[in-house]
Amino acid sequence: MAVPIILIVALIAGILSIAMAMYFRYLVLKEDPGNERMQEVAGYIEEGAKTYIKVQYKVLGIFVTVLAVAMLFLPSPLKDSDTYERVFIDALNWEQMLAYIIGALGSMFAGWLGMYVGIKANTRAAQGCTISTKKGFDIAFFGGAVMGLAVVGVALIGVSTLYWIIPDPMIILGFSFGASSVALFMKCGGGIFTKTADVGADLVGKAEYDLPEDDPRNPATIADNVGDNVGDIAGMGSDLFDSYVASIIAAMMLAATLPMIVDVTLTEAGRFIYTVFPVVLCGVGLLASLLGIYYIKWKGSEEPGKALNTGTYVATILFAGLAALFTLIMVIGLTGEEATMLWKLCGCAVIGLFAGIILGLTSDYFTRDDKKPTRKIAEAAQEGHAVVILSGISYGLLSVAPPTIGIVVAMVFAYLLGGVFGIAMAAVGMLAIVGTIVSNDAYGPIVDNARGIAEQGDLGDDVIRTADRLDSAGNTAKAITKGFAIGAANLTVFALLFSFTVEANDIKPFTIVAIDLLTINVLIGAFIGVVIPAIFSALLILAVQRNAAKMVDEIRRQFETNPKILTGEEAADFGKTIDIATKGSLRELIIPSLMSILTPLAVGILFGVAALGAFLTGAILSGFVFAIFMSNSGGSFDNAKKWIEDGNLGGKGTEVHKAAITGDTVGDPFKDTAGPSINTLLVVMSLTASIFLGFLMLFGNGAGLLVF
Repeated sequence: MAVPIILIVALIAGILSIAMAMYFRYLVLKEDPGNERMQEVAGYIEEGAKTYIKVQYKVLGIFVTVLAVAMLFLPSPLKDSDTYERVFIDALNWEQMLAYIIGALGSMFAGWLGMYVGIKANTRAAQGCTISTKKGFDIAFFGGAVMGLAVVGVALIGVSTLYWIIPDPMIILGFSFGASSVALFMKCGGGIFTKTADVGADLVGKAEYDLPEDDPRNPATIADNVGDNVGDIAGMGSDLFDSYVASIIAAMMLAATLPMIVDVTLTEAGRFIYTVFPVVLCGVGLLASLLGIYYIKWKGSEEPGKALNTGTYVATILFAGLAALFTLIMVIGLTGEEATMLWKLCGCAVIGLFAGIILGLTSDYFTRDDKKPTRKIAEAAQEGHAVVILSGISYGLLSVAPPTIGIVVAMVFAYLLGGVFGIAMAAVGMLAIVGTIVSNDAYGPIVDNARGIAEQGDLGDDVIRTADRLDSAGNTAKAITKGFAIGAANLTVFALLFSFTVEANDIKPFTIVAIDLLTINVLIGAFIGVVIPAIFSALLILAVQRNAAKMVDEIRRQFETNPKILTGEEAADFGKTIDIATKGSLRELIIPSLMSILTPLAVGILFGVAALGAFLTGAILSGFVFAIFMSNSGGSFDNAKKWIEDGNLGGKGTEVHKAAITGDTVGDPFKDTAGPSINTLLVVMSLTASIFLGFLMLFGNGAGLLVF
């Protein structure tokens, strides 16, 4: 009875999270949406976002259906209840396929709900700014909290319910795979969409016609605002949902084989406790997140940026305390050896969370406009366009070092406490307060939209300045969230790699050789893995380039054929630019999506399962570098431009400002398309390797077709 009781706690926490999300939705929707012009602009944004999501979900439906059918015919994974050895039987894989579909639908629901409230909150937050900074902040933050709580709620309900029905983490891995499949579409597609519009708006509106930010005369303005919602709210929410679920499942899979990887003797009750411990800690993290969210609301008066960061720190401290309390309860009835190990794993989770905070602070330092790196990039703009790009890229590369040290230190301490299972628990801990993290992140695009609506709704300079303050806090929060997400994703995929190797070596009657880099197959796998993040990034950036070129042509066409747009006598054709961004982003998704699934399968079939493990290792290591570099360099480019626009180094309209715009244009697809999408790529490839493990073992008993 102990296991159901524990799972009931996690299940109740998930239901509570969804209930609170609905309550916050009610609080947002009851607010004043503003004047007629504001509602008109918000209507354009809402219509564009809904159109994009509708088309994307149709494509996703086809993709999910095809993959679900393929999974049905995979060898069905079973674990012997006495020996805990993994076997694959020749039977339809119904259970894992259903888990996959549920995970995909859950991720789609969480993304849709968060985006829906986000597009309703933007105009209300702008109207709130006419009352006070606190009012605007509260509306925007509660709008973001809907996304944060929906992510956690759907994940906890899905994982705890599935494990209650089917107590095998390998089966529930399908749930994580479903979430990852959707996240890949949402993050990559949303990233291409938003940067297509943003780059086009900047290159023509700002650089050529000196139009202000969010000027209603710019045909790409509404498409840019739509992109904030589909990329930064739905996309980032799906990304963190993906990592959150994957970290839980990876830890549960390792727990199921704990005596094989950690020198500890477990009773039957102890084995169950260890397996559900990751789910319990995430439930604890939800409670800490709720308290952190309310703290942010309470403190969110005249210093929104400080309130957002402090709320995260409060949630972190609360998690550490609550995790200790629940661990104290769960060790009751365990043997002394089991209790000691459980306390160590609790410590690993706390270490992981504090490491995540450090990673976030590192991103904050390298991207904030009051810190040295961003100021130096802004000053480099005085020397011209090429120099500002060189400076931004250089500081982006330098920013890789501190988070690498942070990840290494966290892994060392977690390994010393709990071995590879300890590292998996560090990943769980890093994502435990994801409700607070996603809330902070979703707040950013809401206030960004609110700032644009305030300008287009003619609310006056004072209100725009208030919205600018909220937007500035959102930019900082987004930078911290990206650092947090990248670190969490990397620990998560390391945990998935460990679980993959354990499962591969545990399969009977098949055999697998060790992952030895001196073996040519393994070395080939590692080499291919290293280059995949580079190719993936190039595909996404080229996608933005191609679509942005079409956007630029369309904006110029409208200005040239209808001069009344620039005088404000006639409205721009927003529908055409939204259509360009929508069709282009979905078309460009095909190759990256196929590559994320087919590449690991090809490596496994040709070179073997050991080579596939090396492939994942190479991709994880190079992917970490690319993700940190691009996210931080892009963020610093953006804030260097904004610092100049605040009146520094000559301000707007100067040659220095134009050089900074060029830097920001380069950085846009770095920070909002390619960089964050690498997280999802790594998780999808890792899950593909585990899900298709039984299938890959059919080729030379896991040795592959090409054996050298």
